[in-house]
Amino acid sequence: MDELIEGWRPQVAASILTADFGHLDRVVRKLERAGVDRLHLDVMDGHFVPNITFGPDIVAAFRRLTALPIDVHLMISEPSRYVDRFLQASPETVTFHVEAPGTDDLKAATLQAIRDAGAGAGLAVSPGTPTTAVEPFLRWLDVIMVMTVEPGFGGQRFMASATPKLGEAAQLFERAGIAGSTHVDGGISRDTAAVAGAWAADVCVVGSALFQRGRDTADEVQLVRERALDGHSAGPASGA
Repeated sequence: MDELIEGWRPQVAASILTADFGHLDRVVRKLERAGVDRLHLDVMDGHFVPNITFGPDIVAAFRRLTALPIDVHLMISEPSRYVDRFLQASPETVTFHVEAPGTDDLKAATLQAIRDAGAGAGLAVSPGTPTTAVEPFLRWLDVIMVMTVEPGFGGQRFMASATPKLGEAAQLFERAGIAGSTHVDGGISRDTAAVAGAWAADVCVVGSALFQRGRDTADEVQLVRERALDGHSAGPASGA
């Protein structure tokens, strides 16, 4: 199947939240062989979300293991306090939540710090947050990430009702004349990729679906791409 439709190609980012952390090198090699486009690393602090994952040392370990682009997703209460340490691992992008505590000025300064370090700056919006919440920060944004599960745990059920925000995010970028990227995170698999594709998500974050027993990871990656393309061809009405 031709992966280019009207200039749009869906990328697959592998979320390693449910991977085997005892064998990170094997996990990375498996994902590289499967053909993922990038890695998605979820950092949780037990405060902003009710789960704890890992910190900057693990992000740095992934950087040593692969040349794939790394997207760092900070689900933490104080992104401004810790962002510099994550930037030391040279990620492609760093995204934190628009709902995180702090003033607009502090969030803008954090986004600018990410850009100054040479990474793409992003804001994530949780399912209950309107896309308009990121508007005050558009001038600093390279990524808008739409969450299709409540942030905090892998393996949750996909919320199709949140996907129209991908179209809204793309329109925000377009109206501002910004060549930004839209990411969708939460519950993406072969069964839900068409809905994400219908709204032209630039990056589909796929987590637990890549690590299921009895399923080949490379097949899952290919099916996510194919079904996202199918959804894009059919248009938003089919994925609403």
